[in-house]
Amino acid sequence: MKGLYIFLGILILTTNAIFSQNDTIKLKEVNVSTNRISLPFSKTSKTIKYISRDEINNATATNLTDLLQQVAGVDVRRRGVDGMQSDLYIRGGNFDQILILIDGVKMDDVQTGHHSMNAMLPLDNIERIEIIKGPAARVFGQNAFTGAINIITKKINQNALKLNVNYGSYQNKKGLAAISQKYENSDLYASIGYQKSDGYRYNTDFENVNSFLKTSIKNYKLIASFAQRKFGANGFYASPAYIDQYEETQTNLVAISSKYKTSTGVIKPRIYWKRNQDMYLFIRNNPSYYRNLHISNKMGAETNIVLNSTLGKTGIGVDVSRTFLVSNNLGNHNRTVITGFLEQRFEMNKLDITPGIAVSYYSDFNTNAFPGLAVGYRISDKVKVYGNIGYTYRVPTFTDMFYVGPTTQGNADLKPESALSEEIGLNFTTQNFRFNLALFNRNSDNLIDWTKQNEVDKWQTKNFSKVITQGFETTINYHFKINNYNQILQLGYNYINDDIKDVNVAFTRYSLNSLKHQFTTSLSTEFFKGIRQNIAFRYVERTDGTSYNVLDAKMLALLSTKFELSLNANNIFNSIYTETNLVPMPKGNVMVGFKYRIY
Repeated sequence: MKGLYIFLGILILTTNAIFSQNDTIKLKEVNVSTNRISLPFSKTSKTIKYISRDEINNATATNLTDLLQQVAGVDVRRRGVDGMQSDLYIRGGNFDQILILIDGVKMDDVQTGHHSMNAMLPLDNIERIEIIKGPAARVFGQNAFTGAINIITKKINQNALKLNVNYGSYQNKKGLAAISQKYENSDLYASIGYQKSDGYRYNTDFENVNSFLKTSIKNYKLIASFAQRKFGANGFYASPAYIDQYEETQTNLVAISSKYKTSTGVIKPRIYWKRNQDMYLFIRNNPSYYRNLHISNKMGAETNIVLNSTLGKTGIGVDVSRTFLVSNNLGNHNRTVITGFLEQRFEMNKLDITPGIAVSYYSDFNTNAFPGLAVGYRISDKVKVYGNIGYTYRVPTFTDMFYVGPTTQGNADLKPESALSEEIGLNFTTQNFRFNLALFNRNSDNLIDWTKQNEVDKWQTKNFSKVITQGFETTINYHFKINNYNQILQLGYNYINDDIKDVNVAFTRYSLNSLKHQFTTSLSTEFFKGIRQNIAFRYVERTDGTSYNVLDAKMLALLSTKFELSLNANNIFNSIYTETNLVPMPKGNVMVGFKYRIY
């Protein structure tokens, strides 16, 4: 804690100096995308974090998982350098309770939520990121239990060719080539990337390949991606005493969508296919000892409709998906999910009310409904208060139910998780300043986690009878100018308290070690033309009492319209810490980057 207090003191002095500046810069108004009713950021009545293209460029991160580490309320538990294998948590939920979307396409995996980040795109392919905190089941359906993250891919503005080369600690080599092309009634963006590293400790080497394609012809759009990862998984899932594990994953996505405008609204149909393959060896050089191979295929179709009338905006949607899993460990299973959505937004002067409901049918569980309500009231042009309440639900993954391993045992008798979540918040926005405060409460029933009574026992999945999660978060985003150069200060704090009722186990593996305290801040500055600096700090204290401080920094030099140099330094003060499963995180490491663009 001492390091935190020192840093806060420095930050307060710095902030006082910054706020004495008179120059201002107007914050841009942006639309928040959903599959149905999209709204300007200022009109939303939920807690939403928006990460722009400029913020991505200036961030101290070189990958998506490290970027999300700087968001209050988001807990990224990594196993290695450069986001190699990571799990996402929002507001104390677990990695199975977060829904990741790419351009609105759901990336959930019926095998396990550990695969949610497998297909994550390089930062160069991302236009912006929208993080919806709190229950989002009535908007997106299954798995949006505690939140959803929608990754919006690169916008095609002009013809360009880009080459990106990086080299860093642990022989970490990374490269990407991308091309964009605009035509009269169509456009094209394509990229291919490669990365390889020796790893930061024994058996943590990795090799990654990724490719991405985005094209549109008139009102039809196609996105396709492929990601392959091969990596040493030293203690990633098993006890730290086991050090020779190895894993390979492949994730494919193809989605075709369209948009039809009518006199009263918009119709947006989409079909998609997602394939994930996971091969895991308990002993890397002895595959016959223990080997898992899981292949899942998900095919889906959805149609979303937005109607405009004197009542406001009406959103209607239907999503049908069928998933097939073939596994030498879990067995062969399939699941059909059919979800219908209905929401209505009413606007009456300063008041907005949006009730909605999603109803989901599961072929292997009961049909369930997720009603919800969001209300906002604009006190003035600068101040808005809002509140929302909603039910949410998650059926167990096939790993939860059927997995059998040397250290783990599934449970076929698991019940689905459910929760009722409430939130109240306040937004204060001026020309260059944005402040948000949100208080939240979640009453969860039958939460699923891997548990055991003694350290030597196997991990086994179990339903908890009831968990009450309460907390609050606050964020500040301040844009200002010094000598006509734009500067950005961001601050965030998140507090979570889990009250576990009637629990009778000694150890839990994932869910119930929340970020009790999380403080994040970043300061992006520019004092000379084309030279930008960013310093980012985070303090974390978990429910079990462990805590750590991490400081990252970046320098970016725009040498011309074609050339760009960057230097990233992570964990500058060599903090010793773990984020999950006692996997030690890398100490101080650096990466140098070079970009070349032709327009």
